[in-house]
Amino acid sequence: MPYPISLDSHSVDFGSRFLTSTTVVASPAAASETIIAQLSITDDIYIAKGIWLEGFCSITIGTSGATLRLRLRQTNVSGAVVADTQALTVTAAQIYAPSINGIDAAAVLPNQTYVLTAQVGSGAATSTVASVLLGATIV
Repeated sequence: MPYPISLDSHSVDFGSRFLTSTTVVASPAAASETIIAQLSITDDIYIAKGIWLEGFCSITIGTSGATLRLRLRQTNVSGAVVADTQALTVTAAQIYAPSINGIDAAAVLPNQTYVLTAQVGSGAATSTVASVLLGATIV
């Protein structure tokens, strides 16, 4: 039998455990992996399980683009991969809105940075990122 609820979160502030960024950093040029969103966690907060990450973008695929790959990484474009969509089949000049989720069980706070990257395979021109969301929940 589950334990009955004895506390509620009515007066508990969880604001520092939920972070988001909606700023487009850049759009992927040709076939290079590019940071499209970035989020830094500067507070020193206790991590019990890890950091749940979620990423989303709305992107118009550039000329000759045939695949789209999203990754959630620590630090920068060469940082540890937290999650990877692998190559998704796309068509040039079409709009896509993929998402990606992952949990970073190796996070170290404070000052942990996460990035959402996009890479368009076979791309001959810049793809256009219209909107992004990179979110982190510290669990």
